[in-house]
Amino acid sequence: MDNLAFTITALREAYASGTRPADVIRECYWRIREADDPGIFLHLIGENEMIGMAQALGRFDPKKPLWGIPFAVKDNIDAKGIPTSAGCPAYTYQATEDAFAVAQLKAAGALLIGKTNLDQFATGLVGVRTPYPVPKNAIDPEVVPGGSSSGSAVAVAHGIVPFALGTDTAGSGRVPAALNNIVGLKPTLGTISATGVVPACRSLDTISIFALTVSDAHTVFRTCSIFDETDAYARPFDARPTGNLPPTFKVGIPSKKTRRFFGDDLQEASFDHDLSELEALGATLVEFDFTTFFEIAEMLYEGTWVAERYAVIETLLKDNPEAVHPTTAAVIKKAEAFSAADAFRDQYHFAGLRRAVEPLIGQVDFLCVPSIPTFYSTADLEADPVGPNSNLGLYTNFVNLLDLCALAVPTKERSDGRPGSLTLLAKAGCDHLLASAAIRLHPSGAAFMGATDWAVPAAQSAEVGPAEGEMAIAVGGAHMSGLPLNEELTRLGGRCLKATKTADNYRLYALAGGPPARPALVKSEDGTALEIEIWALPISEIGTFLSGIPAPLGLGTVALQDGSTVKGFISEPSGLQGARDITEFGGWRAFVATAQPSNKKDHQTTT
Repeated sequence: MDNLAFTITALREAYASGTRPADVIRECYWRIREADDPGIFLHLIGENEMIGMAQALGRFDPKKPLWGIPFAVKDNIDAKGIPTSAGCPAYTYQATEDAFAVAQLKAAGALLIGKTNLDQFATGLVGVRTPYPVPKNAIDPEVVPGGSSSGSAVAVAHGIVPFALGTDTAGSGRVPAALNNIVGLKPTLGTISATGVVPACRSLDTISIFALTVSDAHTVFRTCSIFDETDAYARPFDARPTGNLPPTFKVGIPSKKTRRFFGDDLQEASFDHDLSELEALGATLVEFDFTTFFEIAEMLYEGTWVAERYAVIETLLKDNPEAVHPTTAAVIKKAEAFSAADAFRDQYHFAGLRRAVEPLIGQVDFLCVPSIPTFYSTADLEADPVGPNSNLGLYTNFVNLLDLCALAVPTKERSDGRPGSLTLLAKAGCDHLLASAAIRLHPSGAAFMGATDWAVPAAQSAEVGPAEGEMAIAVGGAHMSGLPLNEELTRLGGRCLKATKTADNYRLYALAGGPPARPALVKSEDGTALEIEIWALPISEIGTFLSGIPAPLGLGTVALQDGSTVKGFISEPSGLQGARDITEFGGWRAFVATAQPSNKKDHQTTT
């Protein structure tokens, strides 16, 4: 068991084969001792107590997605009977209830082993702003571990636990992931309850998830993203399963003129390589001027949002200022210089910036940025406690302000051996889309998980059927990925299930009129199999989708090559008047590519 990969998938397979949870717990604590890092945990439940809890689970229950899976949580998240300190001894209190998310994980069979270190009051991206021993970066002890969720990231990177919870306001669920070669999932705001979490910026906070694989992180996300009516900021988004990447998709990236790496040429080269991996998966890269994104990022700490942090610890700062870490205090006390009028001025300015970038975000399926612009050592932070921290937030600070979801995924290591990492960003509610892309991207780049010698598992195809609450729809024209009407599917929450073919008794026609040009799929005894895509759409959105389908098209039943059937577009016979038979092309995408000469550049550019 000493080299059993601590992933949820591997442990579930081991349990199904007879491995006992108590033995996994023993291995977990052995790995804690081997890591020999007193900075990882601030409170660790005793090993014998944990073994007892593991034995109490009884027989393996495959219906519980996290049965017997050990995990840890950042020490600004409550766990019943365990102190919560938020990294400040003077602030410590005894939690009487589990945080809402922790309760969901325990109900799914997970075993909480302890609470992890953090930048005090979750204020920082470096992991060294703590009165306790600083956790050591699992890859290179000279490099900062990343914060504020430092201990959670390091614990996962060492393979001590398969997953751990952090929090993320400015990038605390992504920067530590990048620095420790693991996955960092920053969900859509409000999908995971913040009940039982010490706030940083209450309106922008979310629990985040660290894991060794994308599928593990998404499993945890779907388990704990239950709507919590007691959380005023909770939102009833459905945590949908991953799909398969469509054959083509658009990804927005920072333009070469606006990328910043602070002189780190190796990081720039790593990002270029990672973009080529995205292109190999079918991405069309669209370059954006990122200046406005960076301006938004700067507002998080330089603007009045810092007053939200001040509201959390105002009494402590006034009554016991020595209890607060000097750098943390300096950052948060900037709020004392702001007025209520300043807060409204910032709101107005931000609204204008947000309006400027919304059209850019709407042009693409998702965005891709470097997770971090460069690396910093602990010595760098001793020399300058603020500058490196600000730089690490360059590509992260704007994300929650713009209500985007995010997923940091390890990529091929740099030429100097340091880990590579990309962060994928999308509109609220599109967490499943990011996971679908990252599941393919992770094994194409990174060789090992975290600081272990465990190989990254090969990408697995997602389930091709619709989930509960979804309906599968076949599209064979402008609604296909990368074509003009695909946005009508993605805007309504559509996810790609697979690219496939119809049965061999269909003909394809290009209808008269347009734009956009539209196809008609018609059954015919002398037909052939034609290229189509199957998408899953929330049943609640079917009516909206149908209302946008013009005559002579409608929704009917389409037979597939594998003998199954699915709902899809059909045409009234009268609609074929003046139509062109294009069956010979084998599908709409091939017809469009032939009819319109390509003027594709290496990267599209937009401002």
